[in-house]
Amino acid sequence: MGENINLTAKDGATIGAYRSAPADEPKGGMVVLQEIFGVNHHIRAVADRYAAAGYLAIAPALFDRVEPGVELGYCQEDRPRAMEIRGKTKLEETLADIEAAIALAGAGGSVGVVGYCWGGTLAWAAATRLSGISAAVGYYGGGIAGMLNEQPRAPVMLHFGERDKHIPLSDVEKIRAAHPEIPVFVYPADHGFNCDERESYDAASAKEAQARTFAFFAENLG
Repeated sequence: MGENINLTAKDGATIGAYRSAPADEPKGGMVVLQEIFGVNHHIRAVADRYAAAGYLAIAPALFDRVEPGVELGYCQEDRPRAMEIRGKTKLEETLADIEAAIALAGAGGSVGVVGYCWGGTLAWAAATRLSGISAAVGYYGGGIAGMLNEQPRAPVMLHFGERDKHIPLSDVEKIRAAHPEIPVFVYPADHGFNCDERESYDAASAKEAQARTFAFFAENLG
């Protein structure tokens, strides 16, 4: 279903990406934004899931400017390297790469953006700073609370876990207070609850969040 491709950003930089197309005519485009572990097996599976739901899915390899082809797992040994590479990324360059992915996903129609962990924060930044997005969904984006002065240009939905040690519920309440128009859902789960390759995976919460997300995109992408 999927294939590895290249994207060229407006500054001329080239990065890799994973492209997954639906069997029939797309009903929209979807940009899938990675966690801090690269475009790994899980992120490709997420892109395939959106393709199976009818979207032309593009998952840009947002670590490629720092180190091409990074694919990490979820063991404790991989986390320090993931954090190190993430720390070397630059937001404006990352947004330029996301912009290139949005342009390509647009071949499928109206474009949604969905992101997880670091990608959840990036989904928010994309919704507030980039054009060409019809809706965005962020899962446990820890940096969103620090960007609340920014106003989304498209509808946004956010998902968090109440047992998330990285994102205090006080941050979630700040988001709700600053943007009461945004649907914010909290689940009885930990950080990374959507990923079935992590110890923190919570099947019930993941299923509920996915259903809400699919309905949200169906409503806003046409």
